Amino acid sequence: MTPHSREHHDVHDRNDAHEHDDGHGHHDSPGHEHHDGHEQHGNHAHHGHHGHHHAPITGTMLTRDEQRAIARQLTLAMIAFGLLALGLIWRWLAPDQEGVGQLLLGVSSLLVAIPVFRSGWYSLLHPTLHGITDQLIALAMLGAWATGDLLTAALLPIIMIFGHVLEERSVIGSQEAIDALGRLTRSQARKIAADGSVLEIDNDRLRPGDRVEVRAGDRVPADGRVLEGQASLDTAPITGESVPLEVRPGMTVFGGSINLDGLLRIEVTRIGEESTLGKVIALMQQAEGSKPPITRLLERHAGQYLLLVLLIAASTWFVTNNAQAVLAVLVAACPCALVLSAPATAIAGLAVAARHGILIRSSAFLEELADLTSLIIDKTGTLTHGALRLQEIRTASAEQTEPVRRLAASLGATSNHPVSRALAALVPQENYYPLTDIAERQGLGVGAITARGEAVLGRPELFAQQGIVTLPVPEHDGPIVGLALDGRFLAWLLLADTVRREAAEALDELRQLGLGRQMLLTGDRRSVAQSIAGAVGIGEVISQALPEDKLTRVTAEIRSGFRPMVVGDGINDSLALKAGVVGVAMGAGGADIALASADVVLIGSDLRRLGTCVRLSRRCRRTLHINVLIGLGWTVLIVAAAAFGLLGAAGAMIAAVLHNLSTLVVLGNAGRLLRFDEPLGQIERRDPRQK
Repeated sequence: MTPHSREHHDVHDRNDAHEHDDGHGHHDSPGHEHHDGHEQHGNHAHHGHHGHHHAPITGTMLTRDEQRAIARQLTLAMIAFGLLALGLIWRWLAPDQEGVGQLLLGVSSLLVAIPVFRSGWYSLLHPTLHGITDQLIALAMLGAWATGDLLTAALLPIIMIFGHVLEERSVIGSQEAIDALGRLTRSQARKIAADGSVLEIDNDRLRPGDRVEVRAGDRVPADGRVLEGQASLDTAPITGESVPLEVRPGMTVFGGSINLDGLLRIEVTRIGEESTLGKVIALMQQAEGSKPPITRLLERHAGQYLLLVLLIAASTWFVTNNAQAVLAVLVAACPCALVLSAPATAIAGLAVAARHGILIRSSAFLEELADLTSLIIDKTGTLTHGALRLQEIRTASAEQTEPVRRLAASLGATSNHPVSRALAALVPQENYYPLTDIAERQGLGVGAITARGEAVLGRPELFAQQGIVTLPVPEHDGPIVGLALDGRFLAWLLLADTVRREAAEALDELRQLGLGRQMLLTGDRRSVAQSIAGAVGIGEVISQALPEDKLTRVTAEIRSGFRPMVVGDGINDSLALKAGVVGVAMGAGGADIALASADVVLIGSDLRRLGTCVRLSRRCRRTLHINVLIGLGWTVLIVAAAAFGLLGAAGAMIAAVLHNLSTLVVLGNAGRLLRFDEPLGQIERRDPRQK
């Protein structure tokens, strides 16, 4: 780690500012760490002298100015190293002219001293955890000068600069996830003009309501709704789903997806920061800008740590009277590996989560996921698809179901009622029967004239009014509509909001991970809730719950000593999502309240990713514990070795090399997290009620 990265304090300051408002709005609840956003850092945007900072804290890739500053710093270090080497060679070739060699070493140390003392002074004015290293290196340089050891005074900062550049290269890869997502937002779009012609434009010029054409191999330029065509979309960059998504008219598509085959015409619905991809990038940047809890803990004790190091250095001088040992203690005590242990682990974890279609609002929640003990889950749009689907057709006598489906779809297409829209999707639009004299019976159904007579689609009351004899109305938890043609009853159509196919498997996974207490919390009727709960293996059901009832239930769960994960669609569950230890919203394409209320967002809405969240969190926690042990243990060992003079005559330089080695070990261990991969396979298990 180097004390000279002046440019990085700018980034650090920007991220400190994020701490003042994490965008979350959590109230203090038991088991929930409150994110104190009122740490006083002062306003130093106007300062030009900026000290050292580590890349993992940043929420973005290095800017051009920061890259130039690092290049200047590296150039300065290389010039100083050249002068140092020349001084040593001069000493060897002309030992009788020691003054010239000392002069070269002095100039070398002065070159690197300027940024060292500038960073040290800045860190005194604006104390941070990272500033401890700046101050210790500045003290070590002063000590080397005071003892006339110009070689140490020059070589020590040079080693630290080169070490920092290595760290920068090691951690920059973990930020490339954001940069790669950012590249997905920039593409060409084929806009369909009013006269039907196709114009190629930048996608940032698109507006909601525009129509675009997406050909095979093209990237979908913005969120939208399919108007025409069918295709397979690769949504892996957005949802983490490895299986291509088959889309057809009426379906929603995410910007950034790739059209593998087919031709689509899409109406743009959301662009830029409002698009799913824009929200993904904003959440990732916010998460990377947040500080892990252990980092905030270390910052609170930064002043005491510096005092302890100075006491150890003073004791070393008092006992050994060895200046080189004192310098070695100051260098060895730089807490870079310890400081980096939490941010490096958190950044790797956040990047891996994003790759799997999981957005985690803050690194704090990445840690909270490891300790969950219960699950509270909503029904509509969470355990179920949140849209009506045809479950069964009960025909009179030996009626064929295909003509019934086709006629029901044709009549359904004439109305905007949710039941009608569900029926209209049963067959392609080109297969609809031609209809005339369409008449909607408000609240009851719809009628129209076909080539075979009058067709009627509606509730049981509509057939009673028209004197049409029907089959007995079946028992069913969900909408029931009947269909008649030319005065003859054809069939009952039973619809329901169907359970997600992966729901039972996902909840079983969570039980195996320790979330054995599971509760279905819904505003729906008890009979419907019990049916859904039975299908997925949930034992406890709370039905007909209002939003405030859900909040009360979640807080009661926490008071009982449980640590619940609350999962909902973010619309009527916002209070419960905020109250839970971790709130999970389904789908980044949902309403803004889903993103505002939840701590975690599952972009692809696949419930099996809940298990991925918990497993990844536990892997991150193990990695963090190892990194803290490495950072703390290594520092203690080097300081002890330096204090007892075990590092020899060149103790400060050896301490610097060992210090940088420990930092790279920590980064390498955190980097192992990037190999975490859990692809989702095809779901073979189906809900037995789904036809």
